[in-house]
Amino acid sequence: MATTRTRSLLAAAAAGVCAVALGTGLGELTATLAVPSSSPFAVVGGALIDAAPPWAKDLAIALFGTADKIALLIGIALVMGLVAAAAGILETRRPPWGAVIGALLGGVGAIVAMTRTDAGTFAWLPAVVAGVAAAVAMRLLARLAARAYPPPAAVPAGPDSAGASPPETATPMSRGVDRRGFLAWSTAAAAVGAIGLVIGNAARAGVQAATTVRDALRLPTPAKPAPAVPAAAELGLPDLSPVITPNTAFYRIDTALVTPQIDPAEWSLRIHGMVDREVTITWDELIALPLEESHTTLTCVSNSIGGNLIGNALWLGYPIRELLARAGVSPDADMVLSHSIDGFSASTPLEALTDDRNSILAVGMNGEPLPVEHGFPVRMVVPGLYGYVSATKWVVELEVTRFDRAQAYWTTRGWSARGPVKLQSRIEVPRRSQVVDAGDAVIAGMAWHQHVGVGGVEVRVDDGEWMPATLAAAISDDTWVQWSIPWTAEPGGHTITCRATSAAGDVQTEERTSPAPDGATGWHTIQVTVA
Repeated sequence: MATTRTRSLLAAAAAGVCAVALGTGLGELTATLAVPSSSPFAVVGGALIDAAPPWAKDLAIALFGTADKIALLIGIALVMGLVAAAAGILETRRPPWGAVIGALLGGVGAIVAMTRTDAGTFAWLPAVVAGVAAAVAMRLLARLAARAYPPPAAVPAGPDSAGASPPETATPMSRGVDRRGFLAWSTAAAAVGAIGLVIGNAARAGVQAATTVRDALRLPTPAKPAPAVPAAAELGLPDLSPVITPNTAFYRIDTALVTPQIDPAEWSLRIHGMVDREVTITWDELIALPLEESHTTLTCVSNSIGGNLIGNALWLGYPIRELLARAGVSPDADMVLSHSIDGFSASTPLEALTDDRNSILAVGMNGEPLPVEHGFPVRMVVPGLYGYVSATKWVVELEVTRFDRAQAYWTTRGWSARGPVKLQSRIEVPRRSQVVDAGDAVIAGMAWHQHVGVGGVEVRVDDGEWMPATLAAAISDDTWVQWSIPWTAEPGGHTITCRATSAAGDVQTEERTSPAPDGATGWHTIQVTVA
């Protein structure tokens, strides 16, 4: 009896999972062919990102780093699979409620899709296709499962006291036919769903390659090239991060599950709000302006002590202050609310966009057009501020306003409105928990305090005295700097700690705080063993 009950439940659960898999695949395929921005997975995932509290965002980044989006999609798939299994069981026991759940999943997806910032007229279509397909398949597969693997109460008990035999429909032969039919149809549903997902993703990749003209672009020669990177900026240690971060290694943290695909020919930036006149600038107009190069280190506010959500690049772009001056900013304004095409927004203090720092609308990164995942065709780069209040990717709008009149994406979720970068340093050589050979060794790392500069770094081994490290040459106050110090490593376990001093004379605080609401603080400490 227990085996019969288990097989019945598993068959019913499989019916639900296969039905929802079919619906999901058809929904994703519909999105690719008709409404690329309304992929059911992306829509639901985006809604979860939008609804996530700061602690959930920090936890996801702490656990998965830049793979947080992949982890979210896997999590959505797992939860959907559990719901589908439960719906399949319900459909075999209390029809049509399992099918109703399948339809409701599509309905919820359609509602979420229609409420997205970038929702189009048919944003609801992929989710509705997914829901209808899942409901119909659920109904059919659950019936097949119930016939092939009926619950114990429905299984004939065998000859009764009078010697009567079970009905003909319950013979082993007919049961075998039913089971082969269920297996065939459920496998077919799952296969069609999987094929839909594969074709949809492959087609979407093809569309991205076809519509993104990035690889064919040739950026203009900068009117103001950046100064050459000093040869002494690199200490030449193999395990130390390079001063210039390659594009492929540059961290990516944003809210876009589906990377926006923008044709530069269709891109424009609107500047409005508390200005004398609205200004709209197109791609051709932007790249015709005298562009400037500058090195700037960008840091994510979610970067933990010793974390790797930081990178330094050579950027090419046009000063935002020049465009704001063209619009004529009201003297009462104190903030610029930048908007991405995907609905993200950032609140940047006006002074950070109008002073002498290299705040730019960037079109190039390390000598080539911006990578798509880093904001192609245009993004903001602002030295001295965490990315969540300044580094808007796929930027299409600058609204001049005030902090007491408007809030940005993360501000409404409890994060600080301004987000200046805090003085930080980290140890990279040796690595945490590394076994080091006794004798002559080196301790090295990076330090940063964008738009202020680093004045020095000190290192302490165990409970010893603070020892000054040697700083490499800094590219500018807007970039991080390498540092190192020789160390005579003695056998045993050791604790190594570093702290930085800014160019203004401020010492990095020892107090450890979490990234929320305005960036982590504390000294970076590692444990190593010397053999």
